[in-house]
Amino acid sequence: MSTPTVREQFLVISALGPNPMELANVLSRAAFENRCAVVTSRLSRHGETSALVLQVGGSWDALARLESTLPGLGKKHGLTLDVVRSADQEVRPQALPYVAYVSAAYRPDIINELCQFFLDHRVELEAMTCDTYLAPQTGSSMLNAQFTVILPAGTQISWLRDQFLDFADALNLDALIEPWRPQNPM
Repeated sequence: MSTPTVREQFLVISALGPNPMELANVLSRAAFENRCAVVTSRLSRHGETSALVLQVGGSWDALARLESTLPGLGKKHGLTLDVVRSADQEVRPQALPYVAYVSAAYRPDIINELCQFFLDHRVELEAMTCDTYLAPQTGSSMLNAQFTVILPAGTQISWLRDQFLDFADALNLDALIEPWRPQNPM
């Protein structure tokens, strides 16, 4: 979708269902049939359940039509749906995107501790991915986490990096924070 017009509005749809392909197909078709466009989407699997989050854009009447069709689609396909009206994301020209990578022996408090660190340093969380697995060599539970964060304008990057690495060392985490880079640079 191109740059949104001033009149365009947005819905954020979060959906849960057992079949990821059906989930994506049903919701993207519903958006298209109601003259809306998928702006962003994220799909992930969590055990036997798949989660899909869509940001859909369109005129107010197109979004209203889509919104009214969603309960029926949810019931027909056995999906759990939640819908929220949203504005487009504000432009933050002076903010800097960074990625923090963490690997460690799994403990239930690690994600909370990482979130608290970023909150305490006024760093915005843009995206987070966390996976646990059993180490093949030892059978120990391990955690891999990736946080995409936005550093506020004026942040002393070297100071924040040092703070983050000291924090990670204190918790015995293998961690790295570096500038965000596009996945597919053109």
